[in-house]
Order: sequence, then C-alpha cells, then structure tokens
Amino acid sequence: MNIFLTVLVALFLGAYYIFSAPSVRTPDFETEYAVKYADLRAIIECTAAVHNANLNGTKFVDVCVTQNGIQSDIVCLDKRMNMTGCGGTSVYNYVVTTSGTIPDAQFNNTMTILEKNFADAGNFGIFQEGNIISGATVTKRSVPASLVSHMHMMDGQLVYITQFAKTDPAATFTAPAVDDVVCPVGTSKILRFGRWQCIGYNTKTSCAGDTIWDYATNSCVPDDSLKPLCNSVQTAILVDGIWECVDPFPSRKCDGNTTAKLNYTTMTWECIIDPNKTATNTKCSHIKMPVIPGRGKSSVSIGQLTCTACEKMIVDEDTCVAHCVPDTTKISSNACYPDDATECTGETQGLYFGFPDAKYINNVSDITGHAVVLDTEHSQNRKFNCMDCGERGVNTELSFPPYITICN
Repeated sequence: MNIFLTVLVALFLGAYYIFSAPSVRTPDFETEYAVKYADLRAIIECTAAVHNANLNGTKFVDVCVTQNGIQSDIVCLDKRMNMTGCGGTSVYNYVVTTSGTIPDAQFNNTMTILEKNFADAGNFGIFQEGNIISGATVTKRSVPASLVSHMHMMDGQLVYITQFAKTDPAATFTAPAVDDVVCPVGTSKILRFGRWQCIGYNTKTSCAGDTIWDYATNSCVPDDSLKPLCNSVQTAILVDGIWECVDPFPSRKCDGNTTAKLNYTTMTWECIIDPNKTATNTKCSHIKMPVIPGRGKSSVSIGQLTCTACEKMIVDEDTCVAHCVPDTTKISSNACYPDDATECTGETQGLYFGFPDAKYINNVSDITGHAVVLDTEHSQNRKFNCMDCGERGVNTELSFPPYITICN
C-alpha cells in the first residue's frame, strides 16, 4: 500500500513540474502584446487596401472597413489650395484615406509597423496637430487645411494621402518601340522620360503645378520647360508653384546707391544696395561663375550665380570664383527662417543649415574642423532649419549651431 501511494505522489509531482516549467508557459504579457500588435497591423493594412483600391478606381469591400471607420475620397484643390471640382480649374489632386483614432498608448507600436512594412508609402502616418507623423521619416508632413476640413480629420487618426496628376484629354502619348520591361513584385511599370521604368508603389515622383521631381535633392523644383515667354518688360517667376509673368518695373522709388528688387518670397519690392554703384575692394577685375550641374547630373551649364535669402556671396581672391555661403545675420529674416530662431534651442532642438553637397561645404570656412552630416534627416534647402530631436536629444559634441545640429 505504501509503495502504491509513493508511486502516485511521484507521478503527481512529476506532472506538476513538467506543466509548470518556464519552458512550456507563455507569459500573459507577451500574448497580450502579440494580439495588440496584430490588431494594429490589420487596421493599417486595411487602410492601405482601401486607399490603393481608390487609386485604381475600384472599391475594397471587407468587414475591417466599417469596424475601423475607414473612409476614402478624391479631393481636388485650385492653385490657392481651396476646394474645387476635379475639372479644368483643379491644380492639386489627392486621394485621401482616414481611419478611426488610434489609442495614444499604441502610437509607438503603430510607428514601428509603418516603418517596417510601409516605408515607401509616402504620406502615411498618424495625424497630429495638422501634420502627418510617419514611422519612416523623422520630419513632419503638413496637411492642407482644406483636406483636414473636408475629411474631418482628428488627432490620432491614420491618414494616407497620395497626390496624382490629372490627365490632359487633348494630349496623346506614344510608347517607344522598345523591348517590354518585366518589373519585380512591389513595383509598377510606367513610361517616364521616354522609356519604361519600374517604380515602387506609393513612391512620390509627381509634383504639382509647374514643378518637377529632382532626384538629386529629393524635392520638387521649378520646371524650366514650362516657363512662359513673357514680353520684354516682364519676368517669369514661380508663384504658388505656377509660372506667372510679373511686371518688373516697381512703383517704389529708391534713393542713393540703392535699387529696387522683387522679393520672390513676399512678392514685394525692396530697396537693396546697387552692386553697380558700390565700389568693391578686390583684385579681381572679372568674377567667374561656378559650373552648375544640370538636372539629374546629365549636363552642365554656366549661369548667373543666385544665392538664397539665407546666403551671401563671397569671392575667392586667388581664383576670382564666386560662391554662396550661409549668412547667420539673415536668420531673423522671414524669407530666410519664418519662425523665431530663439525658440529653436535647448537640449532637444537646434538650428542647422541645409548644406546641399560636400563641394558647397568645402567653401564655408566657419565650419572648418566640424563634420557635416548629409542624410535624409537633414534638409538640403540652403536655408536655416530647426532640428527637433525629441527624446533622443541633441548631440552637443557633434553639433555646431546654427550651422550643424545632430541628434543622439
């Protein structure tokens, strides 16, 4: 009898040890995290499916659409960013998709999913205070007020925006007689610049108005091929992304050694020092202009050197070549930096200049001995910008504001 009881106790203890061992137990918190992560990914994928279906002129029907309050619409704006019909007056055309609000506690997990699975989606992220915050980029992307009002956007919603070009019915396109292109999964075959190319889905390659995408700077730049031929007393300038002919003769009269110049940012006439009436102490009798690379680095051109509102022109006395370098005295100008520069300081943010390339950096003597980072986190717009590092904080050893600000 005692032997029988001993065997039963041994079996009971062995079973208890096996089933209670850590290797066979799944912690509750890991299961809960996996469930929430899967639910978030399902919402994001459903939003993307509805959006892509609208882009293709179809409709995605699934129970997830109504469960998560997902809605999508085509919205068209005129050149002043006001609502208009998608006809001849529209300039900016968008497909906009929104979801229900995401709980604040799930923002980080949502960003992780967006960065891991939707890095090429473009304007796809969480809506916060008029901006789209995406897991794929650090920078915020502002949403036009007309789109926010039309879609009744609220903070915490998933927002997916894609801009598309309106087809001109009078235009005809003929594909070149070349061998067919077989594109890999995840890309689409389109005709660009006279040849077939494989472009990833949701990659921003189109620009609104009279601008064109520049792969060298990853931004929309003025399209000189669309620049109008103005009469002899007018000048073509870009206003809200549209070329317009403006009368260069101002009503403002400037005195002394000043002359009137049109400020292209504020569209107002200003009196500036007339370089033709100012004596220069230089041994260079003729200033040489640098060689300017053509779009796509396919050609070079020699033209008039133009500095931005944040730069000043300097002349190398040895080579007599002119260059543009950052001018810290212009930070207070709205044309150079639209906000209050004194607010962009502290442990989490700092000013930096948008250096375009390494050749430009070599001409700036003020940053000698400092390393400049050229990446997608830093703009190359040749103006002063504010870098917000958030919780990472500013790396004080590598930063040198207002020229350089690098996050930890």
